[in-house]
Amino acid sequence: MFELRLLVPEERVEPVSDALEALDALSVSVEDADAQTPAEQALFGEPGMPPPKEGWQRSLVIALFPGETQAREAAQLLAPQDFFAGCRLVGIQAVPEQDWVRLTQSQFEPVEITPTFWIVPSWHEPPAGARKVIRLDPGLAFGTGTHPTTRMCLRWIAQHPPQGQRVLDYGCGSGILAIGAARHGAASVDAVDIDEAAVRSTQANAQANGVQLAAGLPDQAHGRYDTVLANILATPLKVLAPLLTAHVAPGGALVLAGILSRQAQELKEAYATYCRLEVSDEEDGWILMTARL
Repeated sequence: MFELRLLVPEERVEPVSDALEALDALSVSVEDADAQTPAEQALFGEPGMPPPKEGWQRSLVIALFPGETQAREAAQLLAPQDFFAGCRLVGIQAVPEQDWVRLTQSQFEPVEITPTFWIVPSWHEPPAGARKVIRLDPGLAFGTGTHPTTRMCLRWIAQHPPQGQRVLDYGCGSGILAIGAARHGAASVDAVDIDEAAVRSTQANAQANGVQLAAGLPDQAHGRYDTVLANILATPLKVLAPLLTAHVAPGGALVLAGILSRQAQELKEAYATYCRLEVSDEEDGWILMTARL
């Protein structure tokens, strides 16, 4: 495979990227051309939200093509276009052969939730102190245990084992919270998501971990639950306030994540009619909010 590398001003990043995709690039990525120099710019976004900008003032746009001919043809087709004004070709270079599977696997290590509760990829042996293990490999659905919101939810489950309880994981993603609840003694677990790919991922991960749960679309959630878990984002959590609280049994627990520290008051106000939310955990600017109904 070959990389086509272009230096592109910020305002040209989007049309150039779109054109490269139309020219059948296998992938297109954007980097700060001034990274690791005094001119480097920091761009910060929030998960699930659009990026604050399409690129940097001087962006390095890198397109991957299956061969050198395709990369050179793409460069030749871009050069005379009006939207390519101010851009220039940096180079075309071969991508070194790598064992991509081994490289990807090397980036994912077991994740400690508590000293005895771990998330372990299938290619790793569980740590010696692990008493409860969730086997989970990186995939398309959100939730591999590496994000603070997922870790905080799993930590809460470990600290408040749902032994014999009926549990709902709303917005299940990979199913990791549902599997965690099952691992900690839940009598029954419903895991729901609006994304059918997430439902399939949850079913596959549950089978791989040897746990029983029911995964489906949101209309599968019915009745009241002793514990309701929702690791989504602040905006949908606010919209879902009446629905989620209606699913919590009297005396049951509501556990919400995907919330930035600065959004705590917004969530408290959104749920004030139904319950009293409190911050139960915090990690890397994210918070876990819980309530007893």
